[in-house]
Amino acid sequence: MPKQQKTLFDTQRDDALKQGAPLAARMRPRSLDEFVGQDQIVGEGKLLRRAIGGDTLFSLILWGPPGTGKTTLAQIVAQKTNAHYEPLSAVSAGVADLRRVVKEAQDRLGMFSQRTVVFIDEIHRFNKAQQDAVLPYVEDGTIILIGATTENPSFEVNSALLSRARVFTLEALTDEQIGTLVDRALVDSERGLGAQNALLAADARGYLLNMANGDARTALNALESAVLAKPPSVGGKRLITVEDIRDALQTRATRYDKTGELHYNAISALHKCVRDSDPDAALYWLGRMLDGGEDPLYVARRVVRMAVEDIGMADPQALPLTIAAQQAVHFLGRPEGDLALAQAVVYLAQAPKSNAVYRAYAEMMKDVQETRNDPVPLHLRNAPTGLMQQMGYGKGYKYAHDHEGAQVDQDHFPPNLAGRRYYQPTERGFEQQVRERLAWRDALPSAAPAPARPAAPPDEAAPPPDALDPQAIAGEESQLPPEDDGAQVRRPAPAKRPSRRRGEE
Repeated sequence: MPKQQKTLFDTQRDDALKQGAPLAARMRPRSLDEFVGQDQIVGEGKLLRRAIGGDTLFSLILWGPPGTGKTTLAQIVAQKTNAHYEPLSAVSAGVADLRRVVKEAQDRLGMFSQRTVVFIDEIHRFNKAQQDAVLPYVEDGTIILIGATTENPSFEVNSALLSRARVFTLEALTDEQIGTLVDRALVDSERGLGAQNALLAADARGYLLNMANGDARTALNALESAVLAKPPSVGGKRLITVEDIRDALQTRATRYDKTGELHYNAISALHKCVRDSDPDAALYWLGRMLDGGEDPLYVARRVVRMAVEDIGMADPQALPLTIAAQQAVHFLGRPEGDLALAQAVVYLAQAPKSNAVYRAYAEMMKDVQETRNDPVPLHLRNAPTGLMQQMGYGKGYKYAHDHEGAQVDQDHFPPNLAGRRYYQPTERGFEQQVRERLAWRDALPSAAPAPARPAAPPDEAAPPPDALDPQAIAGEESQLPPEDDGAQVRRPAPAKRPSRRRGEE
């Protein structure tokens, strides 16, 4: 069946819209031959190109940043297909609109054997109920769905709908590709700026391509604003300079979202750069997040987590410093508080690293959740009443301060976990001193029997190390005697990590 014919009023309206449309809309490619970029999905011989050219479409999701050609591809489909094309915007359409479109598609299929392609722009804005309303008709073939989204469909599109559509990923355009579109617009007299007699200075062109950040729509609309605002010279030419482009753009087109995939990717990058001791890259990703409008208190919370998860006892000052940074952000606000976050991020990145406490906590929680919860041993219980004392509460407890070295030989675990070891200190930073002190404690005659820690001093009667200095410089030379080659080695803890929620590193 031929496509529905336009009326005279439809034609007049379309002409008026074209004349007043922004440059990016007027210069929209009309065929795959004019389409720029995305060769990975519409290049010669690719599946999507063959499907569009042969009018053998299937339901699909187009996922990519703004200005990469999602809507353009859908409109090229509208020009090529013999199916009825029905565009919808998830911003304004509701379930009632979907039901109307489906009913018309059913009638069209039954009466004329004509299929219907439904294009839903920004499909991620549909809630679950709205997406579910489309599902059965995609499944039975009543409609062919083309959805466009800037958000990761794994998170924003129902899994049932996602399983019935192919996902095609569009990438941000390169500077060269945007340059092709800009040059085309400057010389096109029918749809572009050819009639304006505009010349784009080389440095202005480079600045425009860089500031567009892979978004063709941003580049073309900024170019149009700069050209129209520039009065012609004596010769009728309009020379567009860097200043003209800067005035037209105002700010760079930053690609960021505070709730979607970019949010989680950026915080993941920041966390990994801190863990990998790269302060420069950590600062960069911090800046990307803050410039994109991320809540600085969210960043502060994650920075505190980095301190306890990846630095831990290797530098105990990391935690109070990040807490102070969080308080500074709360007290100062932006932009002054951003420097507190920058200082904290640099400190964490250069600090010695240890996840020993993190692993110890995970192992401990496994025992808490998977072993029998025996009662607290009687000698560790408090005995505030005479009855409790008669029942043996607190009986036999040894007060550590009454013993030499404040070390006592008594059990502290329930019987089923006697001798359990969780905390395995590393040899990095302050934790090296902690390791040495624990090894010294294990070697004392009064210590409870348990597997010895490595690096125990050869002389069991050796005095304890000097009082630990939490601000000791990482790698400071130990004052203990040399390591005993015959000392027993403490078993390593398994590298087990607790499960994480989405977006956590």
